Amino acid sequence: MESSRGPPRVKNKAPAPIQISAEQLLREAVDRQETIIHKPTQRFADLEELKEYQGRKRREFEDYIRRNRLRLQNWFQYAQWELEQKEFARARSIFERALDVHPNNTQLWIRYIEAELKNRNINHARNLLDRAVTRLPRVSKLWYKYVYVMEMLGDIPGTRQVFDRWMKWEPDEDAWNAYIKLEKRYGEYERARQIFAAYTQVHPEPRTWLKWAKFEEEFGTADMVRDVFQSAIQYIAETLGDDAVDERLFIAFARFETRQKEYERARAIYKFGLDNLPRSRSMQLHAQYTTFEKQFGDKEGVEDVVLTKRRRLYEEQVKENPKNYDVWFDFARLEEMGGDPDRVREVYERAIAQVPPTQEKRHWRRYIFLFLFYAIWEEKDAKNIERARAIYDTCLNLIPHKKFTFAKVWIAKAHFEIRQGNLTAARKTLGRAIGMCPKDKLFREYIAIEQKLYEFDRCRTLYEKHALFNPANCQTWIRWAELERGLDDLDRTRAIFEVAISQPVLDMPEVVWKAYIDFEEEEGEYERARALYERLLQKADHPKVWISYAQFEINIPDTETEAQAAEGEEIPVSEAAKARARGVFERALKSMKERDLKAERVALLRAWLEFERTHGAAEDVERIRRQMPREVKKKRRIDEDTWEEYVDYVFPADEQQTKNLSNLLAMAKQWKEKTGGGIMGLGAGGS
Repeated sequence: MESSRGPPRVKNKAPAPIQISAEQLLREAVDRQETIIHKPTQRFADLEELKEYQGRKRREFEDYIRRNRLRLQNWFQYAQWELEQKEFARARSIFERALDVHPNNTQLWIRYIEAELKNRNINHARNLLDRAVTRLPRVSKLWYKYVYVMEMLGDIPGTRQVFDRWMKWEPDEDAWNAYIKLEKRYGEYERARQIFAAYTQVHPEPRTWLKWAKFEEEFGTADMVRDVFQSAIQYIAETLGDDAVDERLFIAFARFETRQKEYERARAIYKFGLDNLPRSRSMQLHAQYTTFEKQFGDKEGVEDVVLTKRRRLYEEQVKENPKNYDVWFDFARLEEMGGDPDRVREVYERAIAQVPPTQEKRHWRRYIFLFLFYAIWEEKDAKNIERARAIYDTCLNLIPHKKFTFAKVWIAKAHFEIRQGNLTAARKTLGRAIGMCPKDKLFREYIAIEQKLYEFDRCRTLYEKHALFNPANCQTWIRWAELERGLDDLDRTRAIFEVAISQPVLDMPEVVWKAYIDFEEEEGEYERARALYERLLQKADHPKVWISYAQFEINIPDTETEAQAAEGEEIPVSEAAKARARGVFERALKSMKERDLKAERVALLRAWLEFERTHGAAEDVERIRRQMPREVKKKRRIDEDTWEEYVDYVFPADEQQTKNLSNLLAMAKQWKEKTGGGIMGLGAGGS
């Protein structure tokens, strides 16, 4: 049976008396490491024994190769052993046999070549290098080995020939740089220029041109450097496209000119680069230009840098979204700050060419301001009046007036003509606007112009047309009445007010009534005003009307108060006026109570209480205060599961009336119980 006991437990858990650290273990391992046993050197007694040994080793190597001829290590070991035996012919034979198996193996070629070089077989090494680069022309390591050997042998013309053969295969940039360094080492700068010319044709990247420019700055002249930069920009733009032009070319070119103290040339290069490169690929160029202007420019130059940066930003934004009119506003304002009229006109013309895609007014609201700003700039800054007039006309012809119009454009054109002293053209403009697309704003502006010119007959005609166009506009009636009142034609003023309040639809009828009442009150026609209040109450029984009516009654002066006013004393409120005002409040409360309008009753009582505090006695104030209700919070059902809390008003008069009614009902009940069934029961019992 298997034991059911678990793993053995450690009974003594105390630390060992001698502690051994990991560092001690490693140190002892190193100290006790046995000395490496070298293989003993084999000694041969005579040549025959040596030949026997060599034959045995060769058979072993041949067996290895026969078993696995694809394993390079077998060939390397075999060839290395033959080299150690000074059997160079046999070693070459092994390498050649290996090349038959692995003709494209770079490592094999390198080992073969290094073996020949090590044993000073230079011609063999050259032949091998020539064979290697012919066999593998795309392997840079073989070419580097070839040119290195040729240069170490002092054969510089041969080295050039090798480089020329190599360059025909258009290798990477490091190979070209190595060729150029060779010519620089031996002072052949003209040859280096020719190499750079071919180099930039094969690798036309900006960095190759920059290397050439740096070479010319070190070994050539300033004109040569300029020719390199100009050729670089032109060649890259023509062959690779404008997108391939790098800001580094412009920065290096401008820095070179700065070092030559040709500041105007450098500034022109910066500006050319910023004008031809998009903002996303010229951030560093702009930063360098800013630094340049701060060092060598003036205030105008620094401002020009800022304008250039913002101009390029706006160009990119309008390119992304040509219908972004806010960007066009900023762009045009920027050019106006620059002060170049041609640039300003160009921006405005490009902006107004972006006509909204649909005939919806919301798409045209911002677009219209482009024309307005353009025309104002032509008039105020450019002083070109005819161009400004043409801009206004173009805008008005472009707007689809049958669907919508913009009164601000018509009004701006009219004011423009007035500023030019052409009043007839202004009237024709506004008349055309009213005829094509009448709007309240157009009527108001036309009337305001004629009123300033004191052409009141024209104003009356325009008011009549405006009232016919929009009879619901209260402000039209009020302004018309004010005009007639200003001309002291009170009968016409009253007639206008009567027509106004008789309109079936008004946008703010209370405003017209208030203006009519104020007119009669200011003219001293208090009976007419009182009659208007009574007419208004028949249409609008509202607390505000009652309160205004009461205030009107207080402000009506009596004969005594008028005499006091004539003597220069402060006019007190007469008792008759107070009585009339209280009568108005009483009527109002009665009306609201009959219709059970509690909130309106509260508003009236508060106004009446304020009136009594100002004009009444203490007992009058107390009498109104006793009528003030108390607030009671109640709940009412909205739906089956929802209740809401609201404030209700309990008036003392209503509460007393309810209490009296409850007492009366209680007495009736007691009397019924006492008599045993009411009047009919009494009659039956008596019979």
